[in-house]
Amino acid sequence: MKTSPLTQIDINEITRSITDRYANFIVAELNDHVVRVSVMTEGYHWHYHPNSDETFMTVEGILLIDLETETIELLPGQLFTIPKNVVHRTRPKGERSVNITVEHSQLETVITDGKHQ
Repeated sequence: MKTSPLTQIDINEITRSITDRYANFIVAELNDHVVRVSVMTEGYHWHYHPNSDETFMTVEGILLIDLETETIELLPGQLFTIPKNVVHRTRPKGERSVNITVEHSQLETVITDGKHQ
């Protein structure tokens, strides 16, 4: 659902009717990066990105970001950046979280079996 520049985007309106267990889609592009919206009702795999940092901002609910040594809890309006090559996973705390992610448009994702590469 990519939009054109100079377009107002209402994240709440877009995500209100999503009932999938996991949805992740591009809403905007800027230079060589994309802005994605994800709606999560279940966790994502342990993984890392060898070619890009990844920034998360929670819009609705609480997002848990599991790292090897700690879990970060993001409340609505909070932002957290994961450097490239850092193994992590994301999951909602509670029933659902809605998040904005900013990442390189050619992001590579490597799924791992566990926390370690």
